[in-house]
Amino acid sequence: MLKSFKEIQKNEAAYEIRDRGIRSVPLSQIVGSVGRYLDFDERFRIRSHVPVERLDTIKRRMREGKVLPPVKLYQIKNEYYALDGNHRIAAANALGHDEIRAKVTEFIPSKGSLENLLYREKAHFDDQTQLPHTIELTDFGQYEQLIEQISRHRKYLAGQSDGPVTLPDAARDWYKSIYRPLIAIIKKGNLVDHFPGRTLADLYTFISVHQWERNDHGLRYGIGISQLVPKTMEAFRNKMANLKETQYPEMLREITAFVLINVSAKKEMRLVDKLYKLDEVKEVHSVHGNVDVIAKIVLKRDLVSSDAETIGDFVHNKVRQLAGVVSSQTLIPGYSRQKEKDEI
Repeated sequence: MLKSFKEIQKNEAAYEIRDRGIRSVPLSQIVGSVGRYLDFDERFRIRSHVPVERLDTIKRRMREGKVLPPVKLYQIKNEYYALDGNHRIAAANALGHDEIRAKVTEFIPSKGSLENLLYREKAHFDDQTQLPHTIELTDFGQYEQLIEQISRHRKYLAGQSDGPVTLPDAARDWYKSIYRPLIAIIKKGNLVDHFPGRTLADLYTFISVHQWERNDHGLRYGIGISQLVPKTMEAFRNKMANLKETQYPEMLREITAFVLINVSAKKEMRLVDKLYKLDEVKEVHSVHGNVDVIAKIVLKRDLVSSDAETIGDFVHNKVRQLAGVVSSQTLIPGYSRQKEKDEI
């Protein structure tokens, strides 16, 4: 059975409303109905006591590509409840759609839990920016930092144009030209994997505030994010302006190291062959001297992991597990110079 909107509204004390306009809403987040929650199950499939003719008609029109009016939804936090369009939602679900166009009215919870206080901060951010996109932060005060960032961007845009720039106008440009590009770069670096419970928006806020507002370029992001992201927000915007997403700076760096390996008797050649098959091994040599084999490895790491950690994991999990390896030593270059081929 679907959730009852009135029951959730009462539990959350959600009576303050906001008009959120027309949006694309994920069908998976439509969990209830305002008046017909008994007519559909929890997956919005019609129940046996409800006639199916209307549903079949709507499904046929959807298959034919007919444009249907947006449904009307009530929103409480991240869940939606059908006010009008229950059958259209059921038909979209049955046809395997992911989203549906909806006119959304949001009800803001007022019950004083920490979760609700943060949500009210998010609602205030949405009111001011009027962005049609959701930005999910997990700490208090972060939305205010983004508002301050957008306000500064508004002043910049005003200086570049002849007419006034509203905060929603500035927010849309900020989202497209600053927020989304930096989010894409953070995704490339897999940084969110190192911060369980945090969102991409959390990392965007942390990095941008320290890089552009506090000028804290000494923060340890591994190689240092200042090498990839300019020191001011508008410089970053200008840098990204003419780039496609596939051309955004890569938040991974290559590490070169040399692994010196001692090998059991008569197993050098077999070990050389096994090492050579590893993608990370670029060169491998059987040598005479205090060691038996030298391998040059090139690894990639993100901004959070250290060189030593990345190399250590590879040597322990990939090299030392090979049959015949007695011991190993790793050398990490400090200062290096390489001749180009035309110099040799």
